[in-house]
Amino acid sequence: MKTTINNWRFVILLCLTLGLAPFVPEPHLFGKIKWILGGAKGMEMMDWFDFFFHGIPFFLLLRLMFIHLKKKFFSSK
Repeated sequence: MKTTINNWRFVILLCLTLGLAPFVPEPHLFGKIKWILGGAKGMEMMDWFDFFFHGIPFFLLLRLMFIHLKKKFFSSK
């Protein structure tokens, strides 16, 4: 039985919902990334928490991709 954080469908659903919400006028995470790349001037602690909160699903997705590629390329034959 797979755990929740190792379930591809669940992690992709998190990325598309929590990771990108709110969607209008632009995904929240994209706005935070632009703000950070612009020097993060004026970012407060709540903004950093918000960035990490919306980024967790994408971190989980990258983690799953890494695990999958590691099994594919480095498995013993």
